[in-house]
Amino acid sequence: MKLISRGAVSLALVMFSTSLIYGQDLSKYRTFSFGMSVASVSKQANQQIAKSEIIHQRPVLIEESTWYPPQPFGSSRPAEPVEKVLFSFYNGELYRMLVTYDNSAIKGLTDEDMIGVISAKYGTATRPIADVNFPTNPSFRATEKVVARWEDSQYSFNLFRSSTSGSFAIVMFDKRMDAQAGISIAESVQLEKQEAPQKEAVRIKKETDALEDERQKNMKTLRP
Repeated sequence: MKLISRGAVSLALVMFSTSLIYGQDLSKYRTFSFGMSVASVSKQANQQIAKSEIIHQRPVLIEESTWYPPQPFGSSRPAEPVEKVLFSFYNGELYRMLVTYDNSAIKGLTDEDMIGVISAKYGTATRPIADVNFPTNPSFRATEKVVARWEDSQYSFNLFRSSTSGSFAIVMFDKRMDAQAGISIAESVQLEKQEAPQKEAVRIKKETDALEDERQKNMKTLRP
């Protein structure tokens, strides 16, 4: 228990010293605010962010990019507890952020430890029997159980433990845009299913035509 307590205190100090979230303002994470453009997020990350990837193009553009916070140099500053942050964009606007903790930073911590640390910053958490979904992220299951939640009328901040890796993560989102994105993603998946047979037929024809071209060329040049 002493080891866990020390771990909780250590994580609390790291979270406070690095200002993971400003006050009780759930509209932003560090310097990243919901509604920011892809270019603005990249600029805030000092360009240390993976190029955005197009996940869906219809009916609305859905993009994602990943930021790996740099570890500080020297022993005078605490280690960066966050392994990576996945940014999701709806029609060019940031609507969801997924923060994944480094396993070494949370080793030994229980659900209550994490809730206590975060509640010290945000106030009392709710403990809903609820799930959060990950429609585009294969790193997690389609849904994960919420450990604790902090929210207001516009934003939702959810702590969960990965059912595959056991590590803690936090997903934050703009409720309105997240709902719209969910509808758009479902429609896009349906469109892809409907168009799959035609796309497969086009692919097969293209390969067949290319093979026939090679056949004709080789027939003319082949010498016994």
